[in-house]
Amino acid sequence: MVVLSAAVCTKNGKALLSRQYVDMTRIRIEGLLAAFPKLLGTGNQQHTFIETDSVRYVYQPIEGLFLLLITNKASNIVEDLETLRLLSKVLPDQAGGVTEEAVQGKMFELVFAFDEVITTGGYREQISLQQIQTNLSMESHEEKLHKMIEQSKVASAKDEA
Repeated sequence: MVVLSAAVCTKNGKALLSRQYVDMTRIRIEGLLAAFPKLLGTGNQQHTFIETDSVRYVYQPIEGLFLLLITNKASNIVEDLETLRLLSKVLPDQAGGVTEEAVQGKMFELVFAFDEVITTGGYREQISLQQIQTNLSMESHEEKLHKMIEQSKVASAKDEA
């Protein structure tokens, strides 16, 4: 299974978030995302897919949004659906809701969480929602050290001023 891109779109096709996992030009991904709402039928299934000549769109409607995976046609549809199911749990967990504002407010957290599920190259990791939460909550010693140094520089600058 190779996931080309994972995206969150509105019902009318506006891309709120898109993460590419293989080398792809911006024009190509924008074209694929723009084509999705046009290909979308009137079906109202929980999990569904659309195939074109070159890619497969695997998507799930979540309230007013679509969670969308763009895969190559040779990918395993069952694995794609499992990946979509996990991402559909990650989205409300990390964004704190499934609204356009919530997704836009937590874009970086969502990208990091998507990266825990799908590796560079587009392959799915065998990971659970709890493991994703654990990995994302880990603290970095280097980050703490950097923040302490920055705070001491700000404090010393205030003292000198």
